[in-house]
Amino acid sequence: MRKKQTRVQGQFALGLFVVWNLLLVVSGCRSTDSPRVQVGADRLLTDYRQLVAGKTVGLITNQTGVDSRGRHIADLLADDPEVTLGALFGPEHGIRGQAEAGASVENGKDVKTGVPIFSLYGKTKKPTPEMLKGLDVLIFDIQDVGARFYTFISTMSLAMEAAAENGIPFVVLDRPNPIGGTLVEGPMLDPRFRSFVGIHPIPLRHGMTVGELARLFNEQGWLKNGVRADLHVVPLRGWKRAMLYDETGLKWIPPSPNMPSPETALLYPGMGLLEATNISEGRGTHHPFENVGAPWIDPEQLIQQLSAESIPGLQIRATTFTPVDLPGMAMNPKYEGRLCRGLWLDVTDGHRFRSAEFGLRLIAAVRQLYPDSLQIRERGMNLMSGRAEITRALQEGAPLDSLLQLQREGVADFLKLRQKALLYR
Repeated sequence: MRKKQTRVQGQFALGLFVVWNLLLVVSGCRSTDSPRVQVGADRLLTDYRQLVAGKTVGLITNQTGVDSRGRHIADLLADDPEVTLGALFGPEHGIRGQAEAGASVENGKDVKTGVPIFSLYGKTKKPTPEMLKGLDVLIFDIQDVGARFYTFISTMSLAMEAAAENGIPFVVLDRPNPIGGTLVEGPMLDPRFRSFVGIHPIPLRHGMTVGELARLFNEQGWLKNGVRADLHVVPLRGWKRAMLYDETGLKWIPPSPNMPSPETALLYPGMGLLEATNISEGRGTHHPFENVGAPWIDPEQLIQQLSAESIPGLQIRATTFTPVDLPGMAMNPKYEGRLCRGLWLDVTDGHRFRSAEFGLRLIAAVRQLYPDSLQIRERGMNLMSGRAEITRALQEGAPLDSLLQLQREGVADFLKLRQKALLYR
């Protein structure tokens, strides 16, 4: 009976997720106030029209690919008499963003435009020559969240490779980094742990837009066999590096079911590390990454261990939650049906909160308090953190100062490396 109830709850939650996206789009269409920031999708068919006029276009996108008025880029391209929309490509979570994390996405056809959809999160993660046949240009337009292990930037990199190998120009319609472009946090990715959740040697929190990342990947020769794409970035207008998403005037459309708000994105670089532990990251609740815990944690003890009052930009309080199946969001979450005790995390100042550092602090504090209960999956933490030294330090309960020193290694060099790829001040 409980399973049936949780399925119903999950279906209701998924329905709310879809309705919320629709309301955001409708409200964007009706808004009379211009946002402070224009995205690449606002500028493609005006300032950068030469990139697509008279051409057959392939488009990598999802539900976030809208202009500042809420119009989807696929519809804009399909309705333009000088453009032929030849193919759509869906990343993790699919074109409409309704597949849960890790779920395979199937090929199909877009109901609205009738254009074929090719999955880039199933049997293949890189466009094949057959998928690209007949295309004159390949466009990427997806909202990223600013963390290395959020897979959309890996999809972009692989698509850039495919475009370069097949002689097709690659266009990135830029979007804001929702957690800002000034704070950059390690750990850096060791190339030995290159994977779909960490495709290039960048910090966990890179502080770059997708357009800037595309330039970095291309200029550094990081694409397979050193190929270089014929890359064009349609830049943002009005975005400053210090801006958080809620300062752009743009409507937030969840890029995946477990990223419901810009506040969630601020927490994600650090709380995403919990995926490689037996601490619940809040999947199976309506507030993933905002509440974290486990049945064996004493919240007050953990808050004291963290010296929570001294963490800039974050307010912490004790909480309880019970993860359940939420179809379309999380199935079989950690501690399903069990009461978890832990922390509610409220970002009070996104300009000061260092998410990746806090994630390491949290795991280290749990390790100190509950060494016999905490489990860290070595391979998973190597891939998520990017460094085996971080994994070992967490497993062995190394002093916090040495752990944070490891986290900062290589970041200063990266800041110099990325300079030529930056587009905004």
